[in-house]
Amino acid sequence: MRHPSPYSPEELKAAIGGGLLSFPVTAFDDRLDLDETRYARNLEVVLEHAPAGIFVAGGTGEFFSLTPQEVQRLVRRSAEMAGARTPVIAPAGMGTRTACELAREAEQAGAAGILLFPPYLTESDPKGLAAHIEQVCAATRLGVIVYSRGNARVGAEILPALAERCPNLVGYKDGVGDIELMTRVYTTMGARLTYVGGLPTAETFALPYLEMGVTTYSSAIFNFMPEWAKAFYAAVRRRDHEHVYRELREFVMPYTSLRNRRRGYAVSIVKAGMRVVGRDAGRVRPPLTDLDDAEMEELRALIATRGRA
Repeated sequence: MRHPSPYSPEELKAAIGGGLLSFPVTAFDDRLDLDETRYARNLEVVLEHAPAGIFVAGGTGEFFSLTPQEVQRLVRRSAEMAGARTPVIAPAGMGTRTACELAREAEQAGAAGILLFPPYLTESDPKGLAAHIEQVCAATRLGVIVYSRGNARVGAEILPALAERCPNLVGYKDGVGDIELMTRVYTTMGARLTYVGGLPTAETFALPYLEMGVTTYSSAIFNFMPEWAKAFYAAVRRRDHEHVYRELREFVMPYTSLRNRRRGYAVSIVKAGMRVVGRDAGRVRPPLTDLDDAEMEELRALIATRGRA
């Protein structure tokens, strides 16, 4: 049964560009099986703080370790909970046919949009990458946000033709951090797309990226410090440099230093933060690893500086 999205592609584009985005962690039980009940409890807290959209089973949601069936369960549960109040953006990725199937299933499950991750493992030239994106856009009526990162650097040379052929291509999420690339994309495409910051701990780059047309970003910290995350975003949008740089200096930079201790900690540290604030979402699945006890105490002390531990 198809569940029509409450958002057209254009409505999705407008919604996500106007506020802070979140991507809830995926909860697992002690056996690392999907724990929908605990996931729903955490998601309700996120929704109570009114994000402009949620990326379900995204990078922080461990998309790379989930089965397609688990992704569909999470998307369906999230869409049921969010209803029309918050757009639910589902993941699509791996090979092109798998990505198309994930996009179709997300539409049936009630998602409002698709975040298209890079193809799995293989490299591709711009022509092949454009064909990949176009086929996924054709597989769904939902708005599609392309995630430029890793082996899928989406540049300005392919976007105009893609946008012409794919009216439901509505967003560009940057996970590369190349200022020239981002400037070329925005200069070329302008208001045709909504631009989303997608680098790890996006708060670090939020203020300079705002000057390049990136009006929103997905905050991992939103999972365990939603009030802080929304206050920081508001300061970015009003260009309150004093607030932004104080929080960068006193919280974000120490947080990223801890995040950089090991590969994969960009996800692990978020789940650790959930444990600190009393909303445990379980451990990360391999190949990721969890913070050790000493690192947990460092994080607990850091979060306490913001009155949350």
